[in-house]
Amino acid sequence: MAQQHLEPTASPVAGDALAAYLRAQATEFLRALRQHRESGGAAGGGPPARAQSSVGENSAKEAVDAARALRRSARRISGTLHTFRPMLDEGWSEGMRPELAWLSGTLAREHAYGARLERLLAALHRLSGSAAFPAQAQATTGERSTGERSTGERTTEERTEKGRLTVGAAKAGALLERRLTLTRTRAHSAALQALGSSRFHAVADSVAVLASEVPLTAAAATTGLRPLAAAAEERLGDAVTALPLITAGHPYNSEALVHGLSADTVPQPQDAPWHQVRLLLRLHRYACEVVFGDEVLVDVRLLNAGQALDRHRDAAEAAAAAASAARTPRIAPATAYALGVLHADQRHEVEAARFTFQRAWLRETVGTP
Repeated sequence: MAQQHLEPTASPVAGDALAAYLRAQATEFLRALRQHRESGGAAGGGPPARAQSSVGENSAKEAVDAARALRRSARRISGTLHTFRPMLDEGWSEGMRPELAWLSGTLAREHAYGARLERLLAALHRLSGSAAFPAQAQATTGERSTGERSTGERTTEERTEKGRLTVGAAKAGALLERRLTLTRTRAHSAALQALGSSRFHAVADSVAVLASEVPLTAAAATTGLRPLAAAAEERLGDAVTALPLITAGHPYNSEALVHGLSADTVPQPQDAPWHQVRLLLRLHRYACEVVFGDEVLVDVRLLNAGQALDRHRDAAEAAAAAASAARTPRIAPATAYALGVLHADQRHEVEAARFTFQRAWLRETVGTP
């Protein structure tokens, strides 16, 4: 589809468009909240039950959908308040933004932990079962060379490594399941507590007011939406320019592996700029929705770039979870080995996502008229 470019010199758009967008998102928030309450579900549908009736399954699905819609509208309201803050009452918007961020973050954690566990268990199954990790690693890093070793030598080494991985994979999976299920259960309880708190009710009341009244400033009548949206697009471009896209063209980054397996529990510093670009890309997309309204066109290449950054985040967080589990005291060497292989696999996924983003972004830049 065609891409819509934001030009700072474009004629101003009345603040009515901004107010209409915020009212629509507030209405979506309230509709999702009502659906969530009617479903009787928790933030993310709750920890998986061993057996559920069809009615219970439907209610759980409705609760999950409602929580997702709550997060979606909360993110859009918060992002719009950030991008277009010169057009909105400063005290009101600055007070509301962190509350919306708190709510969306709280509701997202339970789902994130569940998805992370599924990702890690699927990777363990793939590495120890249907695919041999050493063969994958050699193909990825380009280490396979004809005649380097005999087929019999390679096969013997691969079977040995795969056997070591298989021994520890079951225990590694059980350890990850215990840790992440416990964390998910805590996130579930925290979400329930948050949704029943006075803090949440204050947020819901503010959104209810927003659905009917948007506190625009006097300057909103003369301030254009496009210059502010173009500034958000420029911030995104600057952040992408600062990324090590040349490094992202390489298939593997050993520095990230060494950092993850060290005793240092500080988050991987290489990931932070990429997470920031993901946030700025989201803000850019929301700004386009405000400016173009129902006429906004989906840029497939930007969509691909965003999906690559989502995969980057998921893989980075999964790698960190594997590294954290590997630091568990007194675990068996085979278990630690399996978790180390799992960590390396997810860091490979991080690098692959960066490479995919690089190709999507550079393709977009080259294709820009």
